[in-house]
Amino acid sequence: MSLLLVVSDLILETGSVVRCPLLYSFARVLFDTVDAAGERVPRGKCFGLNMKAQKRKTNGQGNTFDPQVFLDTAGVARKIAEYRRSESIYTQGDSADSVMYVQKGGVKLSVVNGSGKEAVVAMFGPTDFFGEGCMAGQTVRMGTATAITPTTVLVIEKAELLRVLHAEQELSDHFIRYMLAHNIRVEEDLVDQLFNSSEKRLARTLLLLARYGKQDHPVRVLPKVSQETLASMVGTTRSRVNFFMNKFRKLGFIEYNGKIKVNKSLLTVVLHE
Repeated sequence: MSLLLVVSDLILETGSVVRCPLLYSFARVLFDTVDAAGERVPRGKCFGLNMKAQKRKTNGQGNTFDPQVFLDTAGVARKIAEYRRSESIYTQGDSADSVMYVQKGGVKLSVVNGSGKEAVVAMFGPTDFFGEGCMAGQTVRMGTATAITPTTVLVIEKAELLRVLHAEQELSDHFIRYMLAHNIRVEEDLVDQLFNSSEKRLARTLLLLARYGKQDHPVRVLPKVSQETLASMVGTTRSRVNFFMNKFRKLGFIEYNGKIKVNKSLLTVVLHE
């Protein structure tokens, strides 16, 4: 099952898109509320708060807000959970009442259909949030989150995260940016499935797993990921993934000896028309 079909099945029931429910719900929660007279009250005056905009310390390097430092120092109620490789963090159908933040390691999100077929729909690494569907009204988990390496996550209850997002402008701004970037990524995955070859889709998946374009210094060496998982993410067969992985290795785009090391030259596969 391709990522396109899984995402479409999860999000769309009517066959048309009016708005992104997740982002719309966040916007209603974060930007305004309604008073007893039915008038909108801007964020900052909600719950009797009167917050002033705070200037960020950039040190000449642009946005340097670190959510990890904030969560560690701002008195946010959360717990730290550690998982072994292949250990389940939550399972499809579980109660959805918290959001997770990856401190270290990696997480895959997969969905299983009625006939038992599994598809990997997302991968998360350090600094990523996941499980945020509960913030938009989801009562149960729509997929299964599994640690792909020894992983440490912060678990923040829904009510606590809502409280902090209302009270702390920098975190709410960061969270909105993250959700918008995630939404853009889903759109790009859709275009990728519709128009690109399986070879280009595999190259893009490897680059994303290596976090090229997301941080100044990509990890390059990927967490251990099987060819079956890559095939599920790309929407092709394991044999095709094996063929292209060998091709990329021969061309020097990757180094593949147990662990996968992604070289910058792999970008040529994605950029080549």
